[in-house]
Amino acid sequence: MLIIGELINSSRKAIRPAMEAYDAKAIQELAIEQAEAGANYIDVNCGTFVDDEEERMAWLVQTVQEVTDLPLSIDTPDTNVLARGLSLCKNGQPFVNSITAEKDRFAATLPLVAQYHAKVVALCMDDNGMPTTKEERVDIATRLINGLTQGGVPLEDIYIDPLVKPISTADQAGRDVLNTITVIKEAFPTVNFICGLSNISFGLPNRKWINRAFMVQTMTAGMNGYILNPTDQVMMAMLYASDALLGNDPFCGRFIAAHRKGLYEDI
Repeated sequence: MLIIGELINSSRKAIRPAMEAYDAKAIQELAIEQAEAGANYIDVNCGTFVDDEEERMAWLVQTVQEVTDLPLSIDTPDTNVLARGLSLCKNGQPFVNSITAEKDRFAATLPLVAQYHAKVVALCMDDNGMPTTKEERVDIATRLINGLTQGGVPLEDIYIDPLVKPISTADQAGRDVLNTITVIKEAFPTVNFICGLSNISFGLPNRKWINRAFMVQTMTAGMNGYILNPTDQVMMAMLYASDALLGNDPFCGRFIAAHRKGLYEDI
């Protein structure tokens, strides 16, 4: 199971002031907190700073790497910003978040993924926009997988994001994601899957509970990566327990380690 910590994102009201002020301490505290909570990657996103995103991305990458050895997920659709961020990554294999099947974006992003031997979030979206059905998602995912592998990206470095939509506006959105994972996994057994969970609950009360339930459902379907808040203790507790139940945790090692760290004591 791969966890990308999502908290260092300028779209979050709590973090934007720190980025505006180049407050390294605040950013580093978030990085450390996510690392200690169990993240495998730290996502860095400064996309709301349209005029100087490249400069701020460079600062973010360097600032986070001063306090953690975790590899980074460079989160931007701008290939200039992406290239700058990737060029500064020094901790392990970086992650590109993300590539789509949009013709121009795919053509611009693929060389960077290959050059830096990065893992990549392959988002199910193309020049027609966001898919609305399982069939559209499967078609886009298949094109992304074939295009990436033909471009030299190993299948195991591809993480398909089936594009989660809110169930508040499309009551079959959750089921469509589950069915998409099942179909793609049959065709490409070794491809990975990843998603952010928060979209599924948009517009609804008690969103954390919907997100947590959806995580367990998608794990059962074959999802093996998430972009989430690793400091959500209940979320992480459910993740470790579910992973063990699904047979993905040999001898329940990660679950026991989480127990020994006290994860379950205060829930």
